[in-house]
Amino acid sequence: MPSKKKKSPQQEEVLAPAMVDEQGITETLITNYMPYAMSVIVSRAIPEIDGFKPSHRKLLYTMYKMNLLRGQRTKSANVVGQTMKLNPHGDQAIYDTLVRLSRGNGALLHPLIDSKGNFGKCYSRDMAYAAPRYTEVKLDAITAEIFRDIDQEAVDFVPNYDNTMTEPTLLPTAFPNILVNANQGIAVGMASTLCSFNLSEVCKTAIELIRNPEHDLATTLLAPDFPTGGALLYNRAQLEQIYETGRGSFRIRAQWRHEQQGNLIEIYEIPYTTTVEAIMDKTAELIKSGKIREIADMRDETDLNGLKLTIDLKRGVDPEKLMQKLFRLTPLEDSFSCNFNVLIAGTPMVLGVRRILEEWTAWRTECIRRRVHYDLTRMKERLHLLQGLGKILLDIDRAIAIIRETEEESEVVPNLMIGFGIDEVQAEFVAEIRLRNINRQYILKRVEETKDLEAEIASLEDLVKSKTKLRNVIIRELGEISKKYGMPRRTAILDESESVLPQEEDTVPDYPVHVFLSREGYFKKITPQSLRMSGEQKLKEGDVISQAMEARNADELIFLTNHAQAYKTRLSEFEDSKASVLGDYIPAKLGMEEGELPVFVFLPGDYSGSLIYVFENGKAARVSANTFETKTNRRRLTTAYSDRSPLVNAFFIREEREIALYSSAGRALLLNTAMLTPKTTRDTIGVAVMTLKAGQKVEAAKWLEEAAFHDPKRYRSRTLPAAGAKLAPDDQPEQQLTLGLES
Repeated sequence: MPSKKKKSPQQEEVLAPAMVDEQGITETLITNYMPYAMSVIVSRAIPEIDGFKPSHRKLLYTMYKMNLLRGQRTKSANVVGQTMKLNPHGDQAIYDTLVRLSRGNGALLHPLIDSKGNFGKCYSRDMAYAAPRYTEVKLDAITAEIFRDIDQEAVDFVPNYDNTMTEPTLLPTAFPNILVNANQGIAVGMASTLCSFNLSEVCKTAIELIRNPEHDLATTLLAPDFPTGGALLYNRAQLEQIYETGRGSFRIRAQWRHEQQGNLIEIYEIPYTTTVEAIMDKTAELIKSGKIREIADMRDETDLNGLKLTIDLKRGVDPEKLMQKLFRLTPLEDSFSCNFNVLIAGTPMVLGVRRILEEWTAWRTECIRRRVHYDLTRMKERLHLLQGLGKILLDIDRAIAIIRETEEESEVVPNLMIGFGIDEVQAEFVAEIRLRNINRQYILKRVEETKDLEAEIASLEDLVKSKTKLRNVIIRELGEISKKYGMPRRTAILDESESVLPQEEDTVPDYPVHVFLSREGYFKKITPQSLRMSGEQKLKEGDVISQAMEARNADELIFLTNHAQAYKTRLSEFEDSKASVLGDYIPAKLGMEEGELPVFVFLPGDYSGSLIYVFENGKAARVSANTFETKTNRRRLTTAYSDRSPLVNAFFIREEREIALYSSAGRALLLNTAMLTPKTTRDTIGVAVMTLKAGQKVEAAKWLEEAAFHDPKRYRSRTLPAAGAKLAPDDQPEQQLTLGLES
């Protein structure tokens, strides 16, 4: 047997278990997760007061530096490549951002990028945009207002990620872009969803709010406005909540028209929150399930003229009722949930429209103050030079003599400083004047310029010290922008009270039908004409029809199951069937649990009837049908009846009748339903009606008419509970008893 080699100390050290430093979950979250979360919140997902996320800002500033505001369009690939100097997150992420900001995509009310080529459409999920090498872009004209003061130190600049260049922390937008263009983002533990408003309305509201902090926003800011149009269901209370808190929702629906020639509906504007494909898919699903029968065909006819969905109607269909139904069941009407989460000085805050405009006004005031201070500094520098020149011009011959008599060039500036009592900057400026400019006209112009500069500096100093005058500059700029770039509203405003949807009963076709339920859970709805032309009912081997009744297609029906549950639905939810098919399998159709089967079905109608339950323990219960009444069409109702004892049979009555009960002891008892008091709780255990000995049970229950007793009086009792009478030989029930049929 081979001997084992002894391990060296070095090997033992390597094979020894490594030391693991334990770290608490709290410490792990603080040191590892929190920096990531804050980075996503502050540097990626939440927009700032200028209305931009960092990715938007880096892209637009790159295009500005590429002279694409006034220059010709360039390939999108060129812009994407240049942007990576500021945003190293990959070319595809940058191009996705560029696409959304483009005029071709149509996602913004006022696009910031003038585009050429295929940029897809915001209202289409499947319309792909072209690769960046095939598209061209430049900055749209309105971005001139976004970069208006960028070169006048209106905002701070910081180094980029590798310290090779600088970029602005914010863009000095001259209008509240944060409210004009929609924006949304998902951070860690928070999100932001900002809807868009009409530019003219936003500018007017900002102006009125500057003049009067108590201004009623709803009088000037009518409602959100979206690039895809549509019609907003106006609810003033909801909008005022959004304006004040920054949270809330409103509903928006598609715009449509009915073309009588051709009997079709054209949908030409859809909600901003959905897509053409989502609408088409949902409508197709409803048609397939039979919930919508009025549509012959639906197709997408979107072309270069814009969006258009066409619906061909069947003969006799009311287009208004159909559209109301589609609004209720499809994304043709959708809700927009607002969450105005904005970064203010690096801190995320949920602000209402009023607070956002106040914060923007304060920030814009500071931008203008910085711009004025920049201009003031440059003017003072220029004035300082001209004041030095003025001293020289008083004795120009002496200045020329000093220059001519100076032997070395480096001594010219010091000699001028000594000769005229001016500083080095002024002397350098004088020394650079060309000889041809030393004439009377030049001197007079410089003196006049000095006077103008002094007056302008005084005006700017007065402006920079006055908050009111700075706010007046904002008002003037907003008025100019509104006049130059303002557009009519795209989203119509529809009073919510005038757009109440009709109840579904108004749109369900109503006609007579026959319904059948089998013991194994198969259900059929057959029209009288089809039933007359049919042969025998097709059933699975061993299955039998347990219930058959006449009804109408618009009726409600309720299934009771062997798990003591109830399922409510409508006959219109089922396709018209034939006797030659098995029918719908109810457990699958209604989503029942495993092993759950329907044992009884009834038509509640106006819910004025009662349900009679007969249990194996000899008890019976009467429950009012109105306990099943709900406002929804299909709903799983718990505790349809008591599960203390197995259910023998159930009956639905509108008038008093007699029911025959059979016990395992060979006895029968006639129960008059009038002897049972209706209960309001569905799970009542009932009252004893048939006396049973140990080991005995109720085996069957059926209508008196089905029992066919030769002498019914034999089985009646004046008091309950009763044991019943022994069955006469001629009254013995059949070996197989099924659930009773509804009369």
